[in-house]
Formats: sequence, C-alpha cells, structure tokens
Amino acid sequence: MSVAARILLALAILLFPTVQAGASEDSAWEALRQPGAIAIMRHAVAPGTGDPSNFTLGDCSTQRNLDARGREQARMIGQAFRERGIEIDRVLTSQWCRCRETAAMLELAPVEDLPALNSFFEDRSTRDRQTSDVKAFLESLPKGERVMLVTHQVNISALTGRPTASGQVLVLKRLPDGSVDVLGDILIR
Repeated sequence: MSVAARILLALAILLFPTVQAGASEDSAWEALRQPGAIAIMRHAVAPGTGDPSNFTLGDCSTQRNLDARGREQARMIGQAFRERGIEIDRVLTSQWCRCRETAAMLELAPVEDLPALNSFFEDRSTRDRQTSDVKAFLESLPKGERVMLVTHQVNISALTGRPTASGQVLVLKRLPDGSVDVLGDILIR
C-alpha cells in the first residue's frame, strides 16, 4: 500500500466515528418521535468508579453521586428533549441516588424505581437475571408508550452490547426475540 493510500485510510478511520456520531444522533432524535420509543441512558456525570465500601441503598451519603457538572448535564438533556418536542410518558430508574437524581432533573415525566436497573457492577452474578427482567419489562410496555430508563453502564452494556459515556442516551427498538436494536445515540455534555 502506498504512503498516500495509508494516509487516506488513516484519515478515513479517524473521521468515520465523527461522521457516524452525527448520523446516529439525528436518527436517535427521529426515532424518539415515534410511538413506543425506548430511551436508555447512563446516569449523568458522577466522578469516580463504583461505590464506596460502605454503600447503602437509600443513603446517598454512602454513594457516588452527581457533581455540579452531572446535575447541569441532566438538566441540559431534559431541556434538549423538551426543545425538540420529545414527550416521554414515564421515566424508570435504578434506585442508586445518582440515577434517581438524574431521572428527576430531566423533568420529562413522573419517575418510578425499577430495581432491575440497579447496578450489578459489584455483584456480576445478578447480570443475567436483571437483564432478563429489563427485557421482560420492555416487552410488557403498553403499545405506543414512550419510556426513558436511567441506569448504569454495566446494565446498558449487558442489554445492548454497547458501552456508554455518562449521560449518553441510546434509543432502542424491541425485536421479536426479546433483544433490542440500537437506533441511535445522543450525548450532551
């Protein structure tokens, strides 16, 4: 391969993700306008990894939480939905404080806990059961209902096979076999 061809190939590899991300975001917003749209997002920015050893569900002082950037990111995501006229019927969330706070700050719809969205980062033995429970929940949704799920990176990866950044929204389509297809993604920082 010539030097020029190598340079062109390298440029194509570097530029492709940028082009793909724009197309993915456009398709995500369009997909969210459809009845039955499913949005799943990783909680907004919460510095660190995992949770402290004294983690207690329901006690935010023992958890990794959103910082000012995360709270602003959650507000901006909700605002972007409203500016585009995207209506969400329900927001379902992990019981972790960073997810609950993200869900509330979106101000898109009433927020409900869905324990299947709780993180299994510290206990991977629950991965398959929780993922199955999320799929069953999605299957049980009334036809046309639009939902937003707020959860953790490990849960999203288990469901979709894709990693996500803090605050990243994936738009999903349910498939007949119970799996999901990612129609696009949105990242507002």
